[in-house]
Amino acid sequence: MTTSESTPQRFYWRGLPVPFIAPWSVERLPSYDVIETCGPDGSRGIGYADELPLDRRRGVLWMRRGVKRGAGTPDLASVHPLRQRQAMSHLLCQVCGKSTFDADYTRWGKRHLVIARDVSGRPIEEGELTGSPPVCRPCAVESVRACPHLRKGHVSALVERIEPWGVAGILYRPTAFYPLPAPPAYSLSKVAFTNPQIGWTLAARDLATLHGCTPIDLDELAA
Repeated sequence: MTTSESTPQRFYWRGLPVPFIAPWSVERLPSYDVIETCGPDGSRGIGYADELPLDRRRGVLWMRRGVKRGAGTPDLASVHPLRQRQAMSHLLCQVCGKSTFDADYTRWGKRHLVIARDVSGRPIEEGELTGSPPVCRPCAVESVRACPHLRKGHVSALVERIEPWGVAGILYRPTAFYPLPAPPAYSLSKVAFTNPQIGWTLAARDLATLHGCTPIDLDELAA
């Protein structure tokens, strides 16, 4: 079992499927204090004043958020930090939350299906960086028909490997200890695990690189 639920419940909102990784209004952001810390090796970084072991993964501090999926109204334009991380770590379908190591994965030669919004038609490229977990075939077909953003344009590929790269999050300035401005084109800064600034990053998304990419037509794949 890859998550706390062997078969996650499906939720719909106004006739549209609510992605597993979408946050709900009751899942509020708790208040917390971010402080400067010093690790066992003497490295400086950030932490919570009341930090718990579950607040970190791979040594990186993660943004806290309430967990009560299905309660209230969904925010379809946002991402729940914990569920996105679960989906990326265990390669769960970002829509239904089930494992993508399924019969289609085997039939496709042990490859995962990845979809990206794109109106230009540029194919998913080798080594491409993404924060979007894979999608199972039934959810992919349903999503491109139901999601207004995907209907405007999307590309898809079968991917052999999805490898951890880093995180997207809020980057703090070590010298003055306040958040750095994110790059203009993004709401969050992208920081690799190998970057020394990773210790000063409050993570909100897991990021990975895609390898062994074969662009495909989703309609043909579904048929």
